[in-house]
Amino acid sequence: MPGRLSLTARLTAFYTLVSAAVLLGMGVLVSLATERHFVELDHDYLKDKIGLVQKIVRESPSQVVLSTRLDELLGSHHGLFIELRQGDRLVYGQTAPGFPASLPTASSGADPVDWSEGARTLRGLSSEVDAPHTALQLRIALDTAHHAHFLQGLRQTLAVYLLGAILVSGLLGWWAARRGLAPLRVMKERAMTVTAQKLDQRMPVDAVPAEFADLAQSLNTMLERLQADFARLQEFSSDLAHELRTPINNLLTQTQVSLAQKRDASAYQDILASNAEEFQRLARMVSDMLFLAKTEHGIELPNREAISLDQETQALFEFYDAVADEKCIRLSLTGHAVVMGDRLMVRRAIGNLLSNALRHSPADAEVAVAIEQQGANTTLCLTNTGVTISPEVLPRLFDRFFRVDKSRSHPESDGAGLGLSITQAIMAAHGGAVTARSSHGRTTFCLVFAGSHPDRAPV
Repeated sequence: MPGRLSLTARLTAFYTLVSAAVLLGMGVLVSLATERHFVELDHDYLKDKIGLVQKIVRESPSQVVLSTRLDELLGSHHGLFIELRQGDRLVYGQTAPGFPASLPTASSGADPVDWSEGARTLRGLSSEVDAPHTALQLRIALDTAHHAHFLQGLRQTLAVYLLGAILVSGLLGWWAARRGLAPLRVMKERAMTVTAQKLDQRMPVDAVPAEFADLAQSLNTMLERLQADFARLQEFSSDLAHELRTPINNLLTQTQVSLAQKRDASAYQDILASNAEEFQRLARMVSDMLFLAKTEHGIELPNREAISLDQETQALFEFYDAVADEKCIRLSLTGHAVVMGDRLMVRRAIGNLLSNALRHSPADAEVAVAIEQQGANTTLCLTNTGVTISPEVLPRLFDRFFRVDKSRSHPESDGAGLGLSITQAIMAAHGGAVTARSSHGRTTFCLVFAGSHPDRAPV
């Protein structure tokens, strides 16, 4: 947005303001301390002159001698003014300025009082003077023009210094901020090179300060996730194109063949029946893809109820009984448990595993389902015999369209390679997980239902 300051400008402005505040505070402190020092010096100076006047008064035998000696005192001390009174009668002070009505006494320890008379600024004290046969009131003042001149020069010097120091601080702050943020510019330049074709770029973690290391590491982690997700997306797009191309090519070929020459009604019926099977396959694939897309953004269980896992598994056994009999595969079930969830979704997850096991099991084999309660979790594990799946492939079994057989040729199956992905999504929606392990010709898939369970089976 227009007018938005860069981080360098903000840090420079902040550093300059802090420096200005510190320097200004120091300048004010120096000025006040100097002024206070002059007040203390003048206080001591006036007390010293009060003592000298008292001595002169005591040692003077007559009024004439007193005036003469006080004139000599004032002549040798420029800017000093003295007034002596006996009651309302002025004893001495022809050249003295107009003193205020009251002045603090020297014996009280109070600071001298300042006042102005014309162009002069005076600072004075008062005291009692013991003269022979009487007591006199002494008022003494000092012209502070030389102090004011010195303070004015000092303040001007401090002002010039402060302006120069603030300017230098601003320049140093800009330099320090720019140097300190240099790693961010390096990271920005590195990030600008990241494209869909170059996702292997990483931030220089070791070359940046500790404050930026966490940010660089987080960005690297994000780039790694993006690279992995982009690779999966590319593979998924390729698989999806292949899976869609096969039925579409079949439909196109059969349609072109049927249009090449006239045929009887039964031939057209066979072609339409074959096309209907391909359309059904496409419809299932689109439906599965929509379901998976929905689960990526999180779904709520439509109907949450108590589900008997053994009853649902037994019902699926009856559904797949014909397929199992065709391959002479034995189906067995042990254990029972009740979990909370959506009945149709849980049945679909178990059915996907059972269908997958029947498809990959050899003839005269056994598919065993074991249900166990493990603390707060319930597991349903389905084991079948067949080819051992390598450990490198196991984590990818739940990827969309992934098949262990890279030829992708499965004439005996109309599956699209989405069953295990859907099973994983269903378990994630239930707050659980699905795991796989394979060794010595036995492959086991486990559905793990986490959380509390109802105390009784559903009616």
